[in-house]
Amino acid sequence: MDDEKFSRVFADKAQIENGRENISELEEPMEKLASLFNLAGNNARLKILYLLQDKHELCVCDLSDILKMKIPAISQHLRKMKDGGIIDNEKVSQTVYYHLEPKYEDLIKSFFTLLNVQEVVKKSA
Repeated sequence: MDDEKFSRVFADKAQIENGRENISELEEPMEKLASLFNLAGNNARLKILYLLQDKHELCVCDLSDILKMKIPAISQHLRKMKDGGIIDNEKVSQTVYYHLEPKYEDLIKSFFTLLNVQEVVKKSA
């Protein structure tokens, strides 16, 4: 594109500098948020996140039965999210239960609230 078509008469240099400073200061949190969005950007992982925020903890077998997916597929998704720091697990006897990392609980819940997922679920119940 021709930059001359989009030139401006006056640039607010203070606003531009302030914006650059803000973005620079937010680099690390932005990377973390981008990683979270990247991990949640898969349909199966998004469903798993929804179930974990709704039920608070589930094992691989429960997730497999609910989502009608094979255990290795569920395990692979869980591993990616665990490596990304979004979820964690706890072993009780022979069973491993997965749950959201507490620092992400409100953020993930707000995703589903924003999308009115909770309302859809209540209406169908």
